[in-house]
Amino acid sequence: MARMTQRRKIHRFHLDGSATEYPVRFKEDVLAAEEPLEIRIGGRSFAVTMRTPGDDFDLVAGFLVSEGIIRRQSELISLRFCAGEAEGRQTFNVVEAQLRPDVPMPDTMRHVYTSSSCGICGTDSIDAVRKTLHFDPAQDQLRVPVDVLAELPDRLREAQAVFDKTGGVHAAGLFRIDDAGRPELLCLREDVGRHNAVDKVVGWALRQDLLPLSGTVLQVSGRASFELVQKAALAGIPVLAAVSAPSSLAADLAAETGVTLVGFSRGNSLNVYAGRDRLARPRMLAGEDSYARL
Repeated sequence: MARMTQRRKIHRFHLDGSATEYPVRFKEDVLAAEEPLEIRIGGRSFAVTMRTPGDDFDLVAGFLVSEGIIRRQSELISLRFCAGEAEGRQTFNVVEAQLRPDVPMPDTMRHVYTSSSCGICGTDSIDAVRKTLHFDPAQDQLRVPVDVLAELPDRLREAQAVFDKTGGVHAAGLFRIDDAGRPELLCLREDVGRHNAVDKVVGWALRQDLLPLSGTVLQVSGRASFELVQKAALAGIPVLAAVSAPSSLAADLAAETGVTLVGFSRGNSLNVYAGRDRLARPRMLAGEDSYARL
């Protein structure tokens, strides 16, 4: 976790009538790290994204899936850190991806950076954002008891080690739902960018040769944007749940691609914006080992 967080000396003020300034030497705060990562494909610069260092190979692999460039582990030959130095030290901020020779190179290179708040910056047009799906989430037979779905934000929060230290990162958690409707956390990743956190999860799955991610739920800690629905669909994830709101375009894309989209999932309630048929009755009503359609 060393590169994922950084310490900064601060002044702290209390404005409750007894304002006290703590001298710099007495107080430190832990911040989520944010650094640029240049992604190269076959020796050519493809994109630069702002991210929290850590799980960088997962991030690059997931980014390539999200761009519609690869879909199988076998299409990615290798990932390696390239030369990138500052003040005589390796920065570990440049990753080179080597693709299988028969994998087509992307038609266009972004040549701009992607901020931590935007996962599609630099894309030429909205048409380029709607990637061709390699998998079909609409055909996934997953059924999720609504009470299980409602408990996932708490499960996600319990596993957020970097957030505990900084309060400044997003999280994405991939859950496998078994035949009895019980969730298992397969992978959790944190990052200052919510799209990066999702790419890290998808990249982990690609490198484990798990795509498509049938029978899974992707739980995210923020809002559900168009780009997150797209990333879920491209990875074959049938359910995307968020603790905050979706956008209108996210809801449209979810309906179009067959992804169940859930927002405002906060323990006692949740909203379903697309794919309601995947939600089943709470286990307490349908029986622990069997559940029925709502």
